[in-house]
Amino acid sequence: MPLSGNRGDEMSDPFLDQAIQEARLGLEEGGIPIGSVLTLDGEIVGRGHNRRIQRGSPILHAEMDCLENAGRLRAAEYKRAVLYSTLSPCDMCSGTALLYKIPRIVVGENRTFQGPEAYLRARGIQLEIVDDPRCVQLMTDFIAAHPGLWNEDIGEHEHPSSG
Repeated sequence: MPLSGNRGDEMSDPFLDQAIQEARLGLEEGGIPIGSVLTLDGEIVGRGHNRRIQRGSPILHAEMDCLENAGRLRAAEYKRAVLYSTLSPCDMCSGTALLYKIPRIVVGENRTFQGPEAYLRARGIQLEIVDDPRCVQLMTDFIAAHPGLWNEDIGEHEHPSSG
């Protein structure tokens, strides 16, 4: 089992490290810094990052990009896969994991956003929240700099400032 990447004195999880690289790539492209990788039998078979802004897409969250890039897999393969995401998956991405019966999701952080985690657990998904400070920092910085884009990404309306 990969080691946690949330403390400086522990080894990081190499698959979460790859998801973080994807998140940073998305940020460099002008997008939202969320990354994802899909592993099968200990090997990365798909990787992606949030490309909603870059592609003008309503659905291209990191997990969706990752699964698209993994290509078509057999049902038995999805049942052996692990999905890594730098951020707690939203309803759409969680639903896709449920549809394909991906049994385990490793989440970099859920402080800045929390998807339907209780529902995923109730449906039998093993959910591991790592609370990696790199993931928290990426999202905290992005949300502070681009609140409108962030609200759009999670389907929220921008709240007018009071005053």
